[in-house]
Amino acid sequence: MTIAPRLVVFDCDGTLIDSQHMIVAAMAHAFTAHGLAELPRARVLSIVGLSLDEAVLALLPQTEEPVRRAVTAAYKEAFFHLRDRPELSEPLFPGTREAIERLAAQEGVLLGIATGKSQRGLRHMLEMHDLGRFFVTLQTADDAPSKPHPMMLERAMAEAGGRPADTVLIGDTTYDILMARAAGAHALGVNWGYHSPDMLAEAGARKVLSAFSELGPSLDEIWQEPASRAPAKGEISG
Repeated sequence: MTIAPRLVVFDCDGTLIDSQHMIVAAMAHAFTAHGLAELPRARVLSIVGLSLDEAVLALLPQTEEPVRRAVTAAYKEAFFHLRDRPELSEPLFPGTREAIERLAAQEGVLLGIATGKSQRGLRHMLEMHDLGRFFVTLQTADDAPSKPHPMMLERAMAEAGGRPADTVLIGDTTYDILMARAAGAHALGVNWGYHSPDMLAEAGARKVLSAFSELGPSLDEIWQEPASRAPAKGEISG
């Protein structure tokens, strides 16, 4: 009998990498290029995790669609051209590499990513940090509807051969947590990203990590539970 793997799927921005400076700078460029006033930093960061089209819609709900499309295109262009500025680097959060290497070395554990980034943006990040070899499935905004729709996580499970009961999503926003709930998987939050721990807990995170050193014990606790403890689709876990 084939044993299903234990699957750990990470969000990217705000979970694995600290991309806030790049995101804010690129969005400011996109807004000013089209005569729009820059938004407060906290407002821009609140939509990190959504696919770009959905993020721009959330920031400009009353703006006409042609303008939103132009802002989206300007953001993509700015993001590409700003990458070489050292003050806008996208470093890994402390403990990220160690946590990934530790999990990847465990028998029966597979790793994936589900992100609002494009495939091009995600693969650039993985190449920059030499992380690509650790992940068996990469799900992006190019492949599925924006979080919190469950399709990204469902596609990750299908590609990896994982079951919802054995799958854990790690993320920093409510969009991540709600996506995991909708897919029937477990969810862990992190407190170093763009939504507050209280928001993550209210969305249904089983636990909110304060450091990647807490990830291993938290996963062991989930995986040692009977399968009947797995959250049903749409239900809050924990």
